[in-house]
Amino acid sequence: MIVEMKDITWERGDDTILQGVSWSIASGEHWCLLGLNGSGKTTLLNMINGYIWPTSGSVSVLGHKFGEYDLRELRKSIGWVSTSLQQKLYATDSALKTVLSGKYSTIGVYDEITAEDEQEAERLLEQLGCQSFAHRNYGNLSQGEKQRILIARALMNKPKLLILDEPCTGLDIFAREQLLSMIDRIAKQDNAPTLIYVTHHVEEILPCFTKTFLIKSGKAYAEGYTESVLHSETMSDFFDVNVKIEKRNGRNWLEVVG
Repeated sequence: MIVEMKDITWERGDDTILQGVSWSIASGEHWCLLGLNGSGKTTLLNMINGYIWPTSGSVSVLGHKFGEYDLRELRKSIGWVSTSLQQKLYATDSALKTVLSGKYSTIGVYDEITAEDEQEAERLLEQLGCQSFAHRNYGNLSQGEKQRILIARALMNKPKLLILDEPCTGLDIFAREQLLSMIDRIAKQDNAPTLIYVTHHVEEILPCFTKTFLIKSGKAYAEGYTESVLHSETMSDFFDVNVKIEKRNGRNWLEVVG
């Protein structure tokens, strides 16, 4: 199993942020984690990455049970793309250097970089359509370009698990569709990592994300095959408003109807 969480509860002071959450992800599965702001998505991701520990319950990631393995080593096999990470990277580093920093999961490059590392970074830049701005400062890139660089950086260490935490935040519709198309190509590669795509927008759930986990107010609401989860009745209850889910060109689109 890539991720196995059993009856997870996480409390902060008097607040219960996660309550009784269980979630299992098998190798090769691609999941969408869907929930509104404040639902517990970020807390769940921080737990998968080993930055926080459950108050009760058990967590295993990539076959390693928390408490029995060095989580610093574990994180080297997890790629994480998030807005918070984007803000931590050095604006004056080139896009290429930013990608290279993914080799050791560091902010900046401090370790020895081999010719093979540079070749791999350049290959990823080309694969993701970033070669034209490889030597531009990361801070001068557009939001869409930065997100592509972050994904290339996350792939640099050949992760077994790739977490995409709301990667389309701040993108216009054209940049969003370009990024989603790129993610779809990554998911379809023979050696693709297991993907977790995090969002609160139904229309971003690509067909490659065959399974969906709904989280609401810190509790697991529904999970299973995306086609079974994303239907109008379930999603109306989930969002507490009447919605209609309509499928167009292989993707689900949500309309509020009352």
